[in-house]
Amino acid sequence: MYLKFDGLTITKHNTVMDESTTVSSLKNAVKKFCDDRDWGQFHGLKDLAIGTSTEANELLELFRFKTDSEIIQKMNDPVFKARVEQELSDVLFFVLRISQMNNLDLTQAFIHKMQSNSEKYPVETARSSNKKYNE
Repeated sequence: MYLKFDGLTITKHNTVMDESTTVSSLKNAVKKFCDDRDWGQFHGLKDLAIGTSTEANELLELFRFKTDSEIIQKMNDPVFKARVEQELSDVLFFVLRISQMNNLDLTQAFIHKMQSNSEKYPVETARSSNKKYNE
């Protein structure tokens, strides 16, 4: 089975798409989508960073004033879950667009950040603790 999006075809095997889709293919899809609409003129780094924050806050709004147990219950509702997926996808769009336009390697950046986090939060001191590394 194939999923098509603006000329990009992503193969869907009998598995979760996250397991078979590359960051590069997502960045290419975002680039084509924006190029087809001539949106580059509106996508300065500042504006994309603002868009990232705006979309992240729309995600946050879905959980506002809800208890943890209410959130768990709502995540079992397909309509609510779809709204969460849509907002996460909006955030991802902006992250991908920033990285695509500025030639940033997200995988490399993520690995470096996780290595740094591993040093700040070694298992033996961070396990079952929510304290910041410098506390």
